[in-house]
Amino acid sequence: MFRSMMLEICTAVLLILPAAAQDKDKNLDVRSPMGDLHVGKDADAQKAGLPVYPGARPQNSDNNDPVNLALSTESFGMKLIVAKYESDDPAEKVIAFYREKMKKYGKVLECHNTGDKNDLQGDDKHDGSQPLRCEGDNSGPVRELKVGTEDNARIVAIEDPQNGKRTAFAIIYLRKHAKGDI
Repeated sequence: MFRSMMLEICTAVLLILPAAAQDKDKNLDVRSPMGDLHVGKDADAQKAGLPVYPGARPQNSDNNDPVNLALSTESFGMKLIVAKYESDDPAEKVIAFYREKMKKYGKVLECHNTGDKNDLQGDDKHDGSQPLRCEGDNSGPVRELKVGTEDNARIVAIEDPQNGKRTAFAIIYLRKHAKGDI
């Protein structure tokens, strides 16, 4: 139930994000007795607990708005950071850099997928302390480095270079908690 409720809240907030934060310099901050909400485009690698790959730059595309979403109430809370970058270096160098940097958070898992699904969706049959794992047949062009659990995850998704010109990658941080888990 907790996961379903969180998914519904995230979906609602992400639907209002474009209207609420059209200007990159503005965030939506709501504070109330029921809880606090922050929606902004002020996400970056550091807010996800990782450094920016040396020489990387924000990915230049129409749908590259970074996401910084934080929701906190008395009963639950979550934080989601998504930032996309690109580098002229080969994917192997980017992967090696982040594999080393992510070790401080635990065992780093490398997965391969098609990039068309969300591997953080779990079922309600167990708590979110389950370690992250590779989903599906573990094949595809997107390589993911994962560390943490379903409720406290850091993921770096690296796409194979486009025409050998650049390596695109996304840094994702997700932290969810229930009442008393702060």
